[in-house]
Amino acid sequence: MEESRPFNRALIAAAAGAISGGISRTVTSPLDVIKIRFQVQLEPTSSWELLRKGVHESSKYTGMMQATKAILGEEGLPGFWRGNVPGLLMVMPYTSIQFMVLHKIKTFFSGSSKAEDHVHLRPHLSYVSGALAGCAATVGSYPFDLLRTILASQGEPKVYTTMRSAFVDIVRSRGFRGLYPGLTPALLEIIPYAGVQFGTYDTFKRWTMRLNRPQSLDRGSNLTSESLSSFQLFVCGLASSTCARAVCHPLDVVKKRFQIVGLHRDIKYGSRVEQHAYNGMCNALRCILVTEGWAGLYKGIIPSVIKAAPAGAVTFAAYEYTSEWLESHSSRNGA
Repeated sequence: MEESRPFNRALIAAAAGAISGGISRTVTSPLDVIKIRFQVQLEPTSSWELLRKGVHESSKYTGMMQATKAILGEEGLPGFWRGNVPGLLMVMPYTSIQFMVLHKIKTFFSGSSKAEDHVHLRPHLSYVSGALAGCAATVGSYPFDLLRTILASQGEPKVYTTMRSAFVDIVRSRGFRGLYPGLTPALLEIIPYAGVQFGTYDTFKRWTMRLNRPQSLDRGSNLTSESLSSFQLFVCGLASSTCARAVCHPLDVVKKRFQIVGLHRDIKYGSRVEQHAYNGMCNALRCILVTEGWAGLYKGIIPSVIKAAPAGAVTFAAYEYTSEWLESHSSRNGA
């Protein structure tokens, strides 16, 4: 029985990851839609930027409140969940693969399959584990990320009415390689993003455990310093996700641009990204910097950070509680 425990814990990590990712994705979908609309808009995304550049043509979206009102007025409430099905199909396998691979790598580094031993890994091993897990999850779920971006960015009238029609058209016109445009910046983004996110999450948990230690002794509580409240887990996830998103946002913008190359949208959404607009990732970064300035590399940063913070907090908190419940349920069944 004991030999099967590491395998059971890996499956528990995968199931808990899928559930937590699905919850987080659904809750934060409106912010994700606004972020994507900003990222794929070639024109400035703020009224101040339009005035500074002396641009007289208006942009489709010029701020969080204006974008929220525009999407609600033109597409109704369902517009904020556009692309949510492929988003769920991306996030659930993504977080499932991510947490399972993360668990296996941490088990290898720590020599134990117990989660309580994983949090005490050396900081650099936590960062490496997160980066490797993020890479594996990105490659495994990338086609769904592509479909999510296309469906969320197309607006009205729709280019593709269903996820299937988008998938068929992409494969027919670009082949199966067309399901992986922007994979290089995605991997270059996820290495620091997942590394920072998981590394800082473990760091914040260790700090919080140290803060808990004198309080539990003073109260004579039976709780150990290993026990974190739901609020503490939420705050740790909030802080780690905010740090990661702030560092890696420009590469996410580049990835989104590659994903919507050639997409025919209504002219009211502004200029489209033409085929062969960018000759590789470095060229894309340079082109955006030259034509749109530094602000272009940070389009959508406000909804992105606002989304990343609660998304990370919900994901980590839901993962901790789901995995704990599955672990206890598995132990009772195995008894």
